[in-house]
Amino acid sequence: MTSHLMPTYPPQPVTFVRGEGTHLWDDAGNDYLDFLSGLAVTSLGHANPVVADAINEQARTLLHVSNLFGTQPGQEVAATLNSLLGGDGLVFFTNSGAEANECAIKLARKFGGRGKHVVVSAYGSFHGRTLATLHATGQPQKHEVFQPLPEGFRHVAWNDLDALENSLDVSVAAVLLEPVQGEGGVNPATVEYFQGVRRLCDERGILFMVDEVQTGLGRTGKWFGFEHFGIRPDVVTMAKALGNGVPIGACWARTEIATAFEPGDHATTFGGQPLATAAARAVLAEMQRLDIPAAAAKAGQRLMTALADTTGVAEVRGLGLLIAAQLEEGRDAKAVVEACLAEGLVLNAVTPTALRFAPPLTVSDVDIDDAVAILEKVMAGS
Repeated sequence: MTSHLMPTYPPQPVTFVRGEGTHLWDDAGNDYLDFLSGLAVTSLGHANPVVADAINEQARTLLHVSNLFGTQPGQEVAATLNSLLGGDGLVFFTNSGAEANECAIKLARKFGGRGKHVVVSAYGSFHGRTLATLHATGQPQKHEVFQPLPEGFRHVAWNDLDALENSLDVSVAAVLLEPVQGEGGVNPATVEYFQGVRRLCDERGILFMVDEVQTGLGRTGKWFGFEHFGIRPDVVTMAKALGNGVPIGACWARTEIATAFEPGDHATTFGGQPLATAAARAVLAEMQRLDIPAAAAKAGQRLMTALADTTGVAEVRGLGLLIAAQLEEGRDAKAVVEACLAEGLVLNAVTPTALRFAPPLTVSDVDIDDAVAILEKVMAGS
């Protein structure tokens, strides 16, 4: 069939038609273990029945009225997220992680005021594909074809507190960092780095904004990745796992910061609409019932231990169930991913020399063992 999609992705090697838990099936009936979760999205597994029932019920009740009017699920989800983040905050709902970060950037500028608008982020980071979040993303190779990009962004070396400190002048409104750089190669921050950033921001009246789009909601073995580092951010963004596949994101900020926004400063047609927030409400309730952070921590330890003993793996890094396997010199991650797909295992090459593992947080021990066995077969045979 001729594709009528814009060529923003490479040719798609497989067409998936059904999913259940950690498994996917293609249009030829082949069964795959999904250890990518739609890029860390389906954290409760494919076709989760609790989430599916919530979506079905809401679709037959109320789909959309706009944010000019109130709806029930959104208020409940906002309250739950605020509680998980320690309270004393407000939430803005979006349709994606990029939009959540766009909200955070605009909020930082409004809170900082004219002349205090610069956002500092790290090289290797990923914050989105809108023009502003693309410039916040610390990957210059992604910038060039879209120049000129919006001004007001600055990049510094990752996990280098001195480099960050040297970048902070009176024009800086906020620092935006990921607890684990996901698209940059699954590179965790250090405790010393995040605590140092918190101290510098406090000393200079700068917002510390944490991008939890990929790491948030249990993925790292805690509700939010920043919890590993003993700090509390001023602004937190999230998306991916929040809807388990239904597009929804959120930007949370401490109340004294969030109230810098006034009616008309920021808006969204679809953000926080009832179908998405009904899905998020079911996701959060199920995550709490299952104690998903603890499950991710336990399963992540099993997977990391198994990967460390796999042929051709030089290093394993990550937190919880956001893991990279760094391959030995001479091995091509893209080729390994293609071979694994042919054997029924879905992964991706997060760098040319590293594989990313982000299975559902409900993944079983059997599925972990089977996935590693497939990888071992591929690595030993290549």
